[in-house]
Amino acid sequence: MTRRSEPPSPHDIQRAIDELADSTGKPPSVLAVAQRLGLSNTTFRRNCPDVVAELHTQRSTTESDPNSAVARFDAIKLENDRLKRDNHDLSAHLDLAVANIQRLTLENNRLTQQLEAATKISHLPRNMPNRSI
Repeated sequence: MTRRSEPPSPHDIQRAIDELADSTGKPPSVLAVAQRLGLSNTTFRRNCPDVVAELHTQRSTTESDPNSAVARFDAIKLENDRLKRDNHDLSAHLDLAVANIQRLTLENNRLTQQLEAATKISHLPRNMPNRSI
């Protein structure tokens, strides 16, 4: 015959429920709570029928509430639209930045050439052979 173990305390049960709810974002299943407490599903249901009923009620009201799913969908859609607008704005800013960099590069090259012409700087050819003495 197997020996009986002490059922978990209400505090331990509530802590397991809270941890599972925090990790998943929704009320946990009876099986998940039982596994977290190290009990079989049947033993947990037999020893804690009030907790099982409460978990069942929480899960059924959460799953059957159509407004929460619709509200989440609408929130996700709004967030997606906002991100698309931000992405479009950032792409436009990036295009402007690239155009400005190109313009400044050309202007810098032109000004460098004008400065060199005004000061009569002569350049040495780049492919001159090295002479060792």
